[in-house]
Amino acid sequence: MYPLIEIKSVPIELQFKTKSASLEYTRGTAEMEISRSEQGGVNVKSRPIQVKLDTFEQRGGQFSAANAAVAQATQAQYQATSAYADQGQIQLNARIGNSAPQAQSGEGAYTPDLQPTSGVNVKWEDGAMKIRYAMDKLNFDWKIDQGEFKFTPGDIEISVAQKPSLTIKYTGGPIYVPRSADPNYQPVDVNA
Repeated sequence: MYPLIEIKSVPIELQFKTKSASLEYTRGTAEMEISRSEQGGVNVKSRPIQVKLDTFEQRGGQFSAANAAVAQATQAQYQATSAYADQGQIQLNARIGNSAPQAQSGEGAYTPDLQPTSGVNVKWEDGAMKIRYAMDKLNFDWKIDQGEFKFTPGDIEISVAQKPSLTIKYTGGPIYVPRSADPNYQPVDVNA
């Protein structure tokens, strides 16, 4: 004997579509402005060495010696003239090339010494150089735009591709009531 009913079940079919979560970052922009507030530069001051030569003592000694020589020569001339005048004779022997004329007297001639008696007084002040350097003053102004984060959550999409079903099929033949109505009916022998 075989089963008279055939049952078939078709399961549900689901489709899943997923979308991952994402985090996006947009970078910020940065701007910088530079402004100059003061003009710098270089300032150089230079003072050279200063040498001071003082020749007053040297010149004074020469001139005083020369003045003294002229005064003595003049005095000698006056004395010579007066001496000669007393004798009734005037003799003056002048020689070219001497620093002062020599008067002839009985005492001899005078020659002045015009060599410097002292040296030159030398003083100096050291030279100096001052360099002043001023840098430019720069101002920096930053304008920063902060970056932004954008979060997109994940997504799950479920769809039913096929609904579940149940199929029941009768695989037997027709059932006749009464049984004797079945064309293939064969009575059951109860005695056998």
